[in-house]
Amino acid sequence: MGVLALLWGSSFLWIKIALTGLSPLQITLTRTALGALVLVALVYANKQRLPRDRTSWLHLGFAAVFGSAVPFALFALGEQTVDSGVAGVLNATTPLWALGIGLALGTEQQRNPARFAGLVLGFAGVLLIFAPWQKAGMASWGALACLAAAASYAVSYAYVGRRVSGRGLTPMQISSSQLVAAAGLTAVVVPVAGLQPVHLSWQPLVAVAILGVFGTGVAFVLNYRVIEDEGATNATMVGYLLPVVSVLLGALFLGEALNARVVIGMVVVLVGVALTRKQPATAIVPVVRESGSGATPEPAEGPLEGSAGAPEVSARTLEEGSTGTPEPAAAGLLEPATTLK
Repeated sequence: MGVLALLWGSSFLWIKIALTGLSPLQITLTRTALGALVLVALVYANKQRLPRDRTSWLHLGFAAVFGSAVPFALFALGEQTVDSGVAGVLNATTPLWALGIGLALGTEQQRNPARFAGLVLGFAGVLLIFAPWQKAGMASWGALACLAAAASYAVSYAYVGRRVSGRGLTPMQISSSQLVAAAGLTAVVVPVAGLQPVHLSWQPLVAVAILGVFGTGVAFVLNYRVIEDEGATNATMVGYLLPVVSVLLGALFLGEALNARVVIGMVVVLVGVALTRKQPATAIVPVVRESGSGATPEPAEGPLEGSAGAPEVSARTLEEGSTGTPEPAAAGLLEPATTLK
């Protein structure tokens, strides 16, 4: 889980370095292509294969647009003017967008007051970060692009949960197909809007290679491993570490300075996200057992949420949008959280 948090949280650092030699669309194309190569190789190594029916590819293509191509490009676009640490903090708002979309579509079943309070608190933290009332605030097009990227992840999670889950595809098949589709769609757009001059040097090349192979491909695999070992609910804890990692790496390696307002805003956002994930405890249901002296009610204690005896959620929960932020990826797929960067 620590390695996964480091890979996803460092994605914003690698994007910032890659921008010194490549355009946002060039970074997106390279990242999705390298990540797709890693995942497709693992799919066939595990004796699986990519889907072959047209309907699945149409649904995965839509998910690829909002879950990979658009957010990857928007984060790279936003980091042209926004610090990598701030981009990582804004990425943490994905669960807030996911809850808001679920409420708007009527698909969100858990409507307890704590989740509503978390939604309001989380976006209050975003407002605190942007500080539009100050001249030194961050209400710029770059910050808005990062916020739109986080919302794009949430759209993808909602769509995958409703249209892709249950089609007989494994999480690895869905992720690899999504990245293949994202790479193909980005390749079509690059000749139109991504042919800016390339300033090649070893720094941006190494950065985009790490971003694609490790921050996108390997991170997806680790995310599934954490879900299998710890359950989807525990896997979402990675999402709370991503902004902390991105802020620390930006300060250490890029000399980015964060003022107290942004740090407080980050804490408020994370508290809000934590509240939106609050689930009601399992009720204690009396079970009547017959005995010689008559029926005797005995409490059958169901495990509380987060307890050691709680049943783990299957890997399919990943597609249903329960994990954190994906930058990733993956959240691209979460997501991410959960998710990707």
